[in-house]
Amino acid sequence: MAKRKIVWSHKANIKLFKILDYYSERNKSTTYSKKLYKKFKKELSILLKQPEIGINTDLESVRGLIIDEYILFYEVASEFIIVHTVWDCNQNPDDLKIK
Repeated sequence: MAKRKIVWSHKANIKLFKILDYYSERNKSTTYSKKLYKKFKKELSILLKQPEIGINTDLESVRGLIIDEYILFYEVASEFIIVHTVWDCNQNPDDLKIK
């Protein structure tokens, strides 16, 4: 089996960059944003080795990987792990749309 790759959906990319931009603006520094991004990358590298570590969701093929106060919702395919969205757990759960 070929090694899987992480693929970010357009929606997930937008949410990720909004989160990183928010902390850069709020803190007037990119230090925390870089640290958070590095943590996401580290956890996703673990996910490549153990794709089933995320929590089950109501959607059969989608799992959630908890990273601090965020959840990365992803789907495992034969060649890819697709990150569908990044969810800030401080938001209203009624607003969550994974796909």
